[in-house]
Amino acid sequence: MHHVLAALGALLLLAAPLGGPPRAQEFPARPISMIVVFAPGGATDVLARIVAAHMSRSLGQQVVVENVTGAGGTIGGARGANAAPDGHTLTVGSLGSHSAAPSIYRNVAYDPRELTPIGLIAGTPLYLVIRNGFPAQSYAEFAALVRDKPGTVSNANAGIGSTNHLACALFGHLTGLKMNEIPYRGEGPAVNDLVAGLVDSACVLAPAAVPQIQAGTMRGLLIAGAARSAGAPGVPTSREAGVPDFLFQGWNAIFAPRGTPPAVQARLARALSEALADPAVRRRIEELGSLPAGPEQQGPEALAALVRGEVARWAQVVKAAGIEPQ
Repeated sequence: MHHVLAALGALLLLAAPLGGPPRAQEFPARPISMIVVFAPGGATDVLARIVAAHMSRSLGQQVVVENVTGAGGTIGGARGANAAPDGHTLTVGSLGSHSAAPSIYRNVAYDPRELTPIGLIAGTPLYLVIRNGFPAQSYAEFAALVRDKPGTVSNANAGIGSTNHLACALFGHLTGLKMNEIPYRGEGPAVNDLVAGLVDSACVLAPAAVPQIQAGTMRGLLIAGAARSAGAPGVPTSREAGVPDFLFQGWNAIFAPRGTPPAVQARLARALSEALADPAVRRRIEELGSLPAGPEQQGPEALAALVRGEVARWAQVVKAAGIEPQ
């Protein structure tokens, strides 16, 4: 009987892992899907791909970027939020999709504050840019043209509720300038049409703006910050351009679904921190004019605090700017 019980016990031990969730040390058990809530080529997509490559090496499984676009990033945000909470589906969101969205969309399928935070990737300065050939050589000349013909100068954004849309809504609120807002399914397509000369202007985040400014395919009127960027040092600050109150910085961060196990959350956060500690990764992010998260800005707790503050802040800004809920 003793031998029978011992054999049965051994069988039960062997079978146990098959019926339960993967142990933390077994994570990740397969490739990880990283949902980017905007189209390829925009700031969110570019930054996601930079850290995904390094995280793939750290985690020992491929981190595969998947672009899921629409509704200011909330379609991709909903897909990521409703995935199985096992750490194998992540979402790279933005200020727009993961802080302002609840104030702009009536039926957002997720509350950013309830997701499992993994960590901040980077802060992203923003540029007001114009197409080549637009008849203005400075912000002052641009503002005079917009003021003279309100609603005729076109302005591209990454979709209603996107970071770009919010930035230019804030810009319009501060300056009183009215442009013809044209929403796209992401910053990449908006920038493509600006470069092609199909739209006049846009508010574009640094990773998408700086390479184009450097290449001479668009012109920067100002950077919405207190300091010029090393990536595009010829573009004046908002104060230098004459709009001192237009200060704006977007951000991108990684989230997992609500209910992701703490051990899996910690492993993912560590992989992101390892990526951001790599000098090559930081240099690449900085070359794009962005600000990689420092040690004090990294980790789940710091991101959770950022999101709580941003949700409250943008609820006030959206109301003050008169943005109607969609």
